[in-house]
Amino acid sequence: MKNEFKKGFYFKTYEAPFQSPFDKLFTIFKELITHTSGDFDEAISWLRELDIEYKLTDENYTIDDFIEDLKKKGYIRDEVKDDGSPGLGITAKTERAIRQQALDQIFGNLKRSGSGNHKTKHAGNGDEHTGEFREFNFGDGLERISLTESLRNAQINNGVESFMLTENDLVVEETQYKAQMSTVLMIDISHSMILYGEDRITPAKKVAMALAELITTRYPKDTLDILVFGNDAWTIPIKDLPYLQVGPYHTNTVAGLQLAMDILRRKRNTNKQIFMITDGKPSCVRERDGSYYMNSNGLDEYIVDKCYTQAQQARKLHIPITTFMIARDPYLQRFVNQFTEANQGKAFYTGLKGLGEMIFEDYETNRKKRIK
Repeated sequence: MKNEFKKGFYFKTYEAPFQSPFDKLFTIFKELITHTSGDFDEAISWLRELDIEYKLTDENYTIDDFIEDLKKKGYIRDEVKDDGSPGLGITAKTERAIRQQALDQIFGNLKRSGSGNHKTKHAGNGDEHTGEFREFNFGDGLERISLTESLRNAQINNGVESFMLTENDLVVEETQYKAQMSTVLMIDISHSMILYGEDRITPAKKVAMALAELITTRYPKDTLDILVFGNDAWTIPIKDLPYLQVGPYHTNTVAGLQLAMDILRRKRNTNKQIFMITDGKPSCVRERDGSYYMNSNGLDEYIVDKCYTQAQQARKLHIPITTFMIARDPYLQRFVNQFTEANQGKAFYTGLKGLGEMIFEDYETNRKKRIK
């Protein structure tokens, strides 16, 4: 009797992968510490409330046990608060863990590249092997000759007994140029990023942390600078991203673009780009005398024209600007359209969902081509 093999789907009850009590709580803790901008006490307070509601712990492993494990594993340390009282704060080890979690959440499980560089589609005297071979031509460097393939040709062409290697036997392996990318990520921290009951700054922080982790681990020869802009613009180190907060600011897009271009002018990489995450209209510029001109009512023509000028200046410097607009107001979209046209860049009109994936896809697309 013949065995019959049935094809189809087999369903069974979902079994969650095993997690130790510490690992389960640590995943939640990393999420909370991001939302609380690095405030350990507030994050633990939220964790205790979640524990009461969802029974995350039991008598064998409590929140206090979790805090002790955080200390032992080097995720938190004793520190003095601003008011002089003793307290606890997160360490650099936790900051790295938060960035890695953001990368996993937004970009998925990406394989790390050994070379850590970006390929272009141009073959020639590059430094990354493609696996494709061709005949040796006059002018090819000797270091590009594939010894194994050349010896193989010599054996085939001339035989083993009377071995002889000629120029006709030589084979070189094609290589590709590696294009390095310099990116500036601009994050709007104006007050509107937390208005209307919607937390927009936390997703922006997560994107920045994920992008930083992606570049430092997969493309370490690339550069990423992060700046924030409100009434003014300033750079922040990657390690400070978990602590980033919104302020009582207007939106000085001009200052952010000026600083971004100043940063990129100093980079030696050929490929340069600006990513800008914003949810509001430009409402502030700083005058030459140091005073601020502000107008939050509609689109101010004076401020908007200065934004267009910066977009054109970036275009002259061959720096494309990709704008991720977290707003859907028609008049703001018209502004972004004109701004993008002035720069010949790109714009995405998006909510918070899918923001990270779009930035990743755009980054990966740009790294595969030379931006001219």
